[in-house]
Amino acid sequence: MGKISYNRLTNANVYVSGSSLLGQAEEVNLPDVKHKLSEHKALGMIGTTELWSGIDKMEATIKWNSFYADTLKLFGDPTKALQIQVRSSLETYGSTGRTEQKPVVCYITGMPKNFPMGNFKQHDNVEATSQMTVIYMKIEIDRKEVVEIDVMANIFRVDGVDIMAQYRSNIGA
Repeated sequence: MGKISYNRLTNANVYVSGSSLLGQAEEVNLPDVKHKLSEHKALGMIGTTELWSGIDKMEATIKWNSFYADTLKLFGDPTKALQIQVRSSLETYGSTGRTEQKPVVCYITGMPKNFPMGNFKQHDNVEATSQMTVIYMKIEIDRKEVVEIDVMANIFRVDGVDIMAQYRSNIGA
């Protein structure tokens, strides 16, 4: 029988512009990378296919567990990019228990899309959710780059391989 192991990623800390917000965020939804595909059909082809043509807009959300004036102020100006970092510990388990712990760091840069006012309910803590449009994202596991996308610089790397290098060269960038 093969060795079974599984990963668990169950908690994190959020940093905004370098400041730790430990205990302030309840949930972070990182951007989904959605590939744009364009239909391609031509005479002589027996079918139609879709080919990669770019990356769709990326968005992220942070759900706050209360009002924090300093944090909310950062999300008030929609013209200023914020640098967000989400840090976590990836734990690997096997038949003998936890076998490894590796750092996971997610970097995103983006501009606020809203200024949340929250909701008030009797005996419940106020919750507010900030939304961001994302122009940069990078994920590292154990200090190794998994994916990096920089929309403004035409950078798209997967496992350290620069997928857009030839494209940038072709357009003279």
